Amino acid sequence: MGRLLPGITAYNWALVMLLATGPMACGYSMSCLSGAIGQHGFYVAMGYTDDPSDAGYKRTSHFLSAASGTFIGGASIGAVMAAWAADALGRKLSLQLTTLIYMLGGSLQSGAVNPAMFLAARVLSGIGMGSLLAVAPMYQAEVSPPESRGFMVAMTGFMFAIGNSLSCWINVGTYFKGVNDPESGFAWRFPLAVQVLPTLILLPGSPILPASPRWLIMKERREEAETVIRILHGHLGDQAGEYAKREFNQMSRQIAFDSSVSERIGSFPIIRTASNRKRVFLAFNLLWGTQFLGLTTVGIYGVLVYQQLGMTGPMPLILQAIWVSITMPGNFINAALVDRVGRRPLLLIGTCGILMCVILNCILQSLYLERNFRPGLKASIFLTYLMICFWCTCIDATQFVYISEIFPSYIRAQGQAVGTLGLTLSNVILLVAAPIALDVIHWKFYFVNISWTVVFILTIFFLYPETSGKSIEDLSATFGDTVVVSFEDAVSDDNEVVQRDEKVALNDTYQEIEVFK
Repeated sequence: MGRLLPGITAYNWALVMLLATGPMACGYSMSCLSGAIGQHGFYVAMGYTDDPSDAGYKRTSHFLSAASGTFIGGASIGAVMAAWAADALGRKLSLQLTTLIYMLGGSLQSGAVNPAMFLAARVLSGIGMGSLLAVAPMYQAEVSPPESRGFMVAMTGFMFAIGNSLSCWINVGTYFKGVNDPESGFAWRFPLAVQVLPTLILLPGSPILPASPRWLIMKERREEAETVIRILHGHLGDQAGEYAKREFNQMSRQIAFDSSVSERIGSFPIIRTASNRKRVFLAFNLLWGTQFLGLTTVGIYGVLVYQQLGMTGPMPLILQAIWVSITMPGNFINAALVDRVGRRPLLLIGTCGILMCVILNCILQSLYLERNFRPGLKASIFLTYLMICFWCTCIDATQFVYISEIFPSYIRAQGQAVGTLGLTLSNVILLVAAPIALDVIHWKFYFVNISWTVVFILTIFFLYPETSGKSIEDLSATFGDTVVVSFEDAVSDDNEVVQRDEKVALNDTYQEIEVFK
């Protein structure tokens, strides 16, 4: 089986890209509502007014808030569900069930005939989105070779960006349909229906996905796990394939060890040791923190700047779509760099670059937004585009890679869910509180972004270890946990040696657990 890149077979690549259609659907679904609520026909169908001067517009505002809130609330529920389902049912089956829920929600949204049906559909779509975003990157990480894991999992960010960009351009296209036919149902139903398309690739293609070898070992199905590993690395016909043998041996021994530790710890192992609590903080803080760097603020105020420069009609939408589309090539660059440069350097470069852009944007918009000074506003637009470049080349894909690899097998599904919760809960604030704050304090909201970014940079610098170039099992040592055998040494099948090493490691770890208790 040919290799596309070092350590990556064509089959490996096909699996990862198939899984990445899930995040593509998530990226689309997080943006598609903006196209629908910009159409007069949507309000006619739902029985609301879209005229802010109308006495009944307050009901409209409440409905729009509910449409956003139910989706994000559903996503939070989906992330929690994934923590259970991915371990109990397996990565593959939980992904398939999640995809069905997502497809049902998207279909009902586009066909909704009243507000209740629409909001119920938003909950289902949110559940599907939250679960997909929790399961897909974890699944990718567990079927990827150590030396290329960053590139493979970074396809989550790349495909998420494609979905987001597709949504923006479809919104531009349906804008013209809405102008020519204000009460058109197609203009708002079509953008909502398209969110199902990526899952029409994922669900029919899912039978080719193998069960995660790590999950198979956790369920004591070792022979199946070894077969999957040999297929993934192209060694199916080579029973002496050293690479596959090492990975299987290390995986088996570390998971057996971790399972023994988990049994000794008891309930809620994700918070019962210092190393696990640190992992929880790092995962939640990373996906929470990246949402508060200022992209939302810049996105909202970018439209105002375009309008101040005399751009009306579809032009602000087109420029915003271009802004978002930069994330597609940017995320691919991020994927290419994440294994070569490392996770930590990229996160630090990206956040420092964004901090510089936000500070300069704050200064320019405080001076020139109300005075309509064109050179200053054009400089602000340039900084807005520079900011998204830092985001997509350094941070967007890296964040998904990082949280998918830092947790041991026995809490990986729970840890991935915690990280996804950071993303969804931060968006609750950004979708509900941020618009109110922006309306009251205007550009001064940048100070919130600046303050947070400074704190975030410090946490990355002092608390986030580098994770590139190591197997998932070897990363346990990075967090102070026991690694039963390193990847390089995982060749021996000598049961006596294996049992002796594991007994020593378990005794040391049990002493730590008893001290904690």
